Amino acid sequence: MVSTVSTVSALAVAGQVTDPELPMITLADLGVLREVSESDGRVVVSITPTYTGCPAMDTMRDDLEHALLRAGYREIEIRTVLAPAWSTDWITDEGKRKLAEAGISPPGAAPGAVSGPIPLTLSAPASRIHCPHCSSVDTEELSRFSATACRSLRRCRSCLEPFEHVKEI
Repeated sequence: MVSTVSTVSALAVAGQVTDPELPMITLADLGVLREVSESDGRVVVSITPTYTGCPAMDTMRDDLEHALLRAGYREIEIRTVLAPAWSTDWITDEGKRKLAEAGISPPGAAPGAVSGPIPLTLSAPASRIHCPHCSSVDTEELSRFSATACRSLRRCRSCLEPFEHVKEI
């Protein structure tokens, strides 16, 4: 039998755990917190990595477990769910707002799903990435990879400030 009060409490606790690489947003805001259930004192949390091999997954699991232990839960299972694959479309509007406030350009809409072979393109797609400092779209990519594989390093040509951008996946 599932206790609604406990489920809400376990969900509230798990929902406040922040991302280790983007500590300004919660795992819930990032969209990797998939499900939290509680039954007879046992809490099961399901999370999805942002990409295969994400090095933050171990820390996410540890942080979730420690938060739930501090809240009084003793029997905790953290599950990794791979399907459906995570998408930047799962980042909440609140999460995108928090990223922008922290000076990180949030992702736009993820590319559409492709069935079958992926077409080869020889040039990078045109992008209109907004600068989180001045909102200009006159930005350029400096490096496809930044502090993490999920982000790129960009510079605004208007205000000349560098910034990170969360890539659309």
